[in-house]
Amino acid sequence: MQDNEIISLFEIRDEHAIEALSDKYHPYCYKIAWNLLTNKEDSEECLNDTWFSVWSLIPPKKPSVLSHFCGRGNRKLRIEHPLGRITRNLSIDRLRKKYADRRPDVHMADVLGEMDQLSVTYTIEDQLAEKELLEIINDFLGKMNAEDRDIFVRRYWFFDSVAAIAKRHAVSVGSVKMNLYRSRKKLLKVLKKEGKHL
Repeated sequence: MQDNEIISLFEIRDEHAIEALSDKYHPYCYKIAWNLLTNKEDSEECLNDTWFSVWSLIPPKKPSVLSHFCGRGNRKLRIEHPLGRITRNLSIDRLRKKYADRRPDVHMADVLGEMDQLSVTYTIEDQLAEKELLEIINDFLGKMNAEDRDIFVRRYWFFDSVAAIAKRHAVSVGSVKMNLYRSRKKLLKVLKKEGKHL
């Protein structure tokens, strides 16, 4: 079923909309949840919360697409709609609750540590509205070559492990770490520059 048909079902409050949404986007959203939660039950509950959130949002909102990222190959990768973001944010919330009294696993500690490098000296939430931030990140992603962009998105959107990314691109773990370090450094520079003009 096409996205516009699924959206139409949501608009008329047809409960088949949730089934159609799940049929089409379960693998996409499940990967996001699984890479954060690494637990089948938590991931499935997170997806149920995602479908309910979409039910609550449409209407009044009417997105043009349901997936979060669109575009393949050399075309720009753009952030279009929050379906993936909803899953990601719900997963992060669930993860925070799960690890409220203890340290997260090594994989998540690594990812969170890397992301801290972008926010230690620059608090994004305090200086950029979400729309402006999305435009900056879209522009940043659009200027990257396809491999660098895939590595960045796989790590910081899907939360793939460095080893999985290295295998995907047939490069060493060290090469992926260096690539991510350089990308973070470039993005931080862009964010700092943009923040000065707001």
